[in-house]
Parts: sequence; C-alpha cells; structure tokens
Amino acid sequence: MKNKLLLILSLAAIFCTFCIYKGFANNSRKEINMSDKKILIAYYSYSGNTRAAAQKIQNITGGDMFEIQTVKEYPRNYNDIVNLAKTEKQNDIKPELVDNGNVENYDIIFLGTPVWWYTMATPVKTFLTKNNFDGKIIAPFCTHGGGGASSTYTDIQKLAPNAKVTEGFTSYENSAKDAEIQNWINNLNL
Repeated sequence: MKNKLLLILSLAAIFCTFCIYKGFANNSRKEINMSDKKILIAYYSYSGNTRAAAQKIQNITGGDMFEIQTVKEYPRNYNDIVNLAKTEKQNDIKPELVDNGNVENYDIIFLGTPVWWYTMATPVKTFLTKNNFDGKIIAPFCTHGGGGASSTYTDIQKLAPNAKVTEGFTSYENSAKDAEIQNWINNLNL
C-alpha cells in the first residue's frame, strides 16, 4: 500500500512538472486578445536588434508593422554612427524620413528604438514630432548595447504629452525572448 501511494505521488509530481514546463499551469502564458484594438508596431532599427524585437511583438499581437526609415542612410562604420548620433542629439536634429507614417487609425502604438546617447534614436524623434499621438497608447520598447533605457521612455512622453506612455520593455542587443515580451504585454493590461 505504501509503495502504491509513493508511486501515485511520484507520477503526480512528474505530471505537474510536465504541465508547468508546457505552460498548462502557467498564468503568464495566457492568450493575448487585442482584437478590439487597432495596433501598430512602429520601429527604427540600425543593426537589426530593434527589428527583431518588433517582429516578436507583431507575432504576439498581430499588429501592423511600420519601419521608420531615414532618407539619408546612416554610416555603417561604428565610430562614424556614434559620432553622428551624438551630434544629432546635441543639435536636436530630426532627420528626414522616407515616410512619416500615420498613427491616426491606431489605438495602441508599440514604438521601438535603439538607445543612442541615453535616449531614443533621432529618427524616432522625427516620427514622434510628425504624428499626432493625442489620446493614443504608446507602449515603448528599446534595445541597447549596455547602458539600459536611460531617459528613452520619459523623452518619448515629453514628445507625446497627450498620449498614455506605458511601462517600456528594454532588452540588451538581441536578447529579448518571446516569453519576456509576452509577459510585458500581458502586464500592460491593454
């Protein structure tokens, strides 16, 4: 009798471990339903890291994608781009975009940027100033090379003062995992 009870308890423990591993008993893996919201994922990506995060958000939300692109291409040499980004920030330069985009028909805008000199990349700054975000929800996300988000999210709020800017998602380079992004989106309660 004692051996049967131990066997049953062992099998139950194995089954519970399997369920947790597969996500059957994990509330953080709940299905995200945003079918009543119109979603845009707008992003600027220099190296591809922010694009990768944007694609993960698109896979989860089903939102429309918009890549923010500059008319003039940025240099590919690391030192050149670092120096140019610093100059653009210091002089409040907003580079011209190929297309300014249009957020008018969207409820939620996931806005992605690499962190350049402790804030958003200047093409994202242009996108924010060329669109009307009044009454919109902005869910910002950023990728960085070691300095974190810095003032990126507060600077976004400053450029879109009449939008609700949610808690942001920050990842080092291309380290964002699907489950981490899904948990972030779940916690936004959109």
